[in-house]
Amino acid sequence: MLRGLAILAVVVVVLQCCELPRRTDGRCVLFNFGDSNSDTGSLPAAYGFYLGPPAGRRFFHRTTGRWSDGRLYIDFIAESLGISYLSPYLESSGSNFTDGVNFAVAGAAAASNQSAIPFPMATQVEDAVRALYGAGGRKFWVYNTGPLGCLPQTLALRQKPGDEVDPVGCLAAYNTAARALNAGLAAACRRLADEYGRGERVDRATVVCTDMYAIKYDLFANHSQYGFERPLMACCGNGGPPYNYVNLKTCGQPTATACPEGERYVSWDGVHYTEDANTIVASKILSGDFSEPCAKLDALCT
Repeated sequence: MLRGLAILAVVVVVLQCCELPRRTDGRCVLFNFGDSNSDTGSLPAAYGFYLGPPAGRRFFHRTTGRWSDGRLYIDFIAESLGISYLSPYLESSGSNFTDGVNFAVAGAAAASNQSAIPFPMATQVEDAVRALYGAGGRKFWVYNTGPLGCLPQTLALRQKPGDEVDPVGCLAAYNTAARALNAGLAAACRRLADEYGRGERVDRATVVCTDMYAIKYDLFANHSQYGFERPLMACCGNGGPPYNYVNLKTCGQPTATACPEGERYVSWDGVHYTEDANTIVASKILSGDFSEPCAKLDALCT
């Protein structure tokens, strides 16, 4: 079960590495690591993969390599910090690395044997927080994985007769596995925070762990308060209710269609989130209410 979950793995955000030049204007330098939930175009840049319409139809009004109809949560975080959108590291044309860089790649898994994409988390961050700390990183923001049992793709392709679903309609086994993974990650975060939070000031690091599972599960469980009508159904896909997801007839293919613009959906294509959902996710990340210790992201820029 965990092998199947690893494609949507943890995300690590690093702020202002100490060995890099300091900003004089008080703004953050942001380094993002992750998968398609925060990939701003690395996969198309690396493989020439064309992520066509209707992706990007909102805000950008064109395709940008983002797996959404518009902005991702990392875009909203950049906006809130007053920095430019992060250019993908693998994009050689028109990139701007002034405010940082985005190493996230769609399809990245937790380990190299869990995906056909040769940019797993281990490759992106070379054994993660410890290696970055050794390179001068002192401020880390770590997200856990979301409720994969609530994704339309998971429900459409993995659900079997008799499988337990929770009161929201999500596959219980997949969410249980995700929570187990997150429990281990939370323990690791606490150990890292304790280990790197001591010693001389120049050696001290801040490690903030954010519960992305809780943030995203809330979108499904309390969808009506956010104006979402069909939380388990993809906006762009094929097949109609309940999930609008059919394998090989997915968003971007001629056999798929998108919901009318203006309708509010949690899921864009059955796997990734809409701009409306990403707006809420970003606001909750930035609030600090879902983080341990409770801290606002912009506070790490000082």
